[in-house]
Amino acid sequence: MLTVITVTYNAEPTLERTLKSVLEQTYPHIEHLIVDGKSNDGTLALIQQYANEKMVWISEPDNGLYDAMNKAATMAQGDYLCFLNAGDTFISPDSVERIMQSFDNEYAPDIIYGETAIVDEVGTFLHMRRLKTPEKLTWKSFRQGMVVCHQAFIVKRELFEPYDLSYRFSSDFDWCIRMMKRAKTNLNTRLTLINYLNEGMTTINRKASLKERYRIMAKYYGKLSTFLHHLWFVVRAVVK
Repeated sequence: MLTVITVTYNAEPTLERTLKSVLEQTYPHIEHLIVDGKSNDGTLALIQQYANEKMVWISEPDNGLYDAMNKAATMAQGDYLCFLNAGDTFISPDSVERIMQSFDNEYAPDIIYGETAIVDEVGTFLHMRRLKTPEKLTWKSFRQGMVVCHQAFIVKRELFEPYDLSYRFSSDFDWCIRMMKRAKTNLNTRLTLINYLNEGMTTINRKASLKERYRIMAKYYGKLSTFLHHLWFVVRAVVK
């Protein structure tokens, strides 16, 4: 089973297409777990409108996005966890089926990953994600930045460790590195898995997010290595 986790707070403008996308999946073994932070717009009405036997939802105050994700992970029943934010969707109705059929039960990888498309606020395709997913992913791959989109990074539930709440905007970056360090096996599906909405907390708070990512990279890869990599990022951007 795949548990799709959607964390919401006043997500009425974007949530409906996410609800539809999960509901339309042809793969039968899906749990859609929605953790809402006590929204006061039309979010709860939308959730109730699309409620079904595969959906579990709660609405209560939390301490932000990553706290809600931690809460959701403790509630999940699936073998794998996929974090799909409001406004994000699977590429097609058979996406989950294709993901889960990309391996057999004898070889159940710890992490499954793939590519991500960027869409606008109405779901129109804009472009593929700037950073292409590495053919072979390791924890050191994230030295180049967020090389796999969080939403296209699917983790075995038994591998899960909580998000570090000391990071407000980039805890998913730290979490992906930690998951990769724990994982013994991973699988590149070589599929485009997710339509990612081109906005969000880390986009709105981009400067603070980048500062956090720098700190995270320095923690795992060393201060000198991180500085030199960022120097190369600047040179590459200027050349382009």
